[in-house]
Amino acid sequence: MEASALIALTTSLTVGLAAGFCMHRSDFCLAGAFRDLFLFRDGRRLRALVLLVTASAVLFELARVTGVLPYYPFPWFAPPATINLIGGCLFGIGMVLAGGCVVGVLYKLGGGSLPAAVAFLGLLAGSALYAEIHPVWILLAKAGTWHDRAATLPQLTGVAPGWWAAGVAIVGGWFCWRWWRQGLWRTPMQQAEGYLPLWVTALVLAGLGLLSVLGTGMPMGVTTSYAKFAAFLEELIAPGHVAQVAYFTAQPILYTLPHGGPQLAGGGGPVLDVVALIQFPLIAGIILGALISALLLREFHPRWQMPGRQVLMVFAGGVIMALGSRMAPGCNVWHLLGGLPLLTMQSLLFLAGLFPGAWLGGRLFLRWTTP
Repeated sequence: MEASALIALTTSLTVGLAAGFCMHRSDFCLAGAFRDLFLFRDGRRLRALVLLVTASAVLFELARVTGVLPYYPFPWFAPPATINLIGGCLFGIGMVLAGGCVVGVLYKLGGGSLPAAVAFLGLLAGSALYAEIHPVWILLAKAGTWHDRAATLPQLTGVAPGWWAAGVAIVGGWFCWRWWRQGLWRTPMQQAEGYLPLWVTALVLAGLGLLSVLGTGMPMGVTTSYAKFAAFLEELIAPGHVAQVAYFTAQPILYTLPHGGPQLAGGGGPVLDVVALIQFPLIAGIILGALISALLLREFHPRWQMPGRQVLMVFAGGVIMALGSRMAPGCNVWHLLGGLPLLTMQSLLFLAGLFPGAWLGGRLFLRWTTP
């Protein structure tokens, strides 16, 4: 293995381990940031998300101006399109029904959660379903493109990224300071053993996001690998069909790792490519990091029983979430932790769709769970 590939693999694994551990200790699920706001009028996780995005914007801009940011904007972010809004809305619905986002499912799975395992299966099923409709969706995506070149607001407006980053830092920093003055960052006196405050996890995740960018050239993201897992499983059952599915056979991603080496290809098919190199260790690390946390706290006690109604809801949520992530394209971690701090227009549209989607998901959740 070349040095650049080894650096990328090691970085992703390290980021995953730390992220899984901290997210389990604080139960910082990005889906919960939106779900809790609409269902319980609880803004704790959303406040932590604002802190996370603000800190990430500052860190990414410092890395850019000092010349250590490998790429700007990050690879695979494209000009905005209507599909970003639609995908974000579907993702919001799915993550509330599933009880976690694509990364939340992973750290909860590492903690022994059976609903997370069901949601994981739904994500695989939804990814396989998307592969079947991919050619049609791509045509719609091209028809709905809003701009032909600019991917970020700085590129669109011609205003230097530093001014935009300063604006994010001022606005986000003001809100965070105001919440601190109101005592909203304080940890309640009675907390479970080993609990990590949400604001600490937010800052750790911002640092891990920068580490991911420095080591792999891009922010955290996992959803293409769900499609790869689905393709590997489907290949065991119907290899002939997999060979005929355009989404599984294509290798549309061309990428050079930030520390050198040849140009590598990648895609959603059952191939160990550059996507697998970066995302597989991240997924394994998140699960393992959460498992380590649960074992240290003696909290790993899986209960293998769920009401049938809940199984159906969580599985359906996983399917819808997978469809949304592929249609957007990208998940909430990719857009909120990677694209939003750079003010990529895809991510802004994804966020705009995420709010009504999470609200609608909350309404469906209440109807589904109310006898």
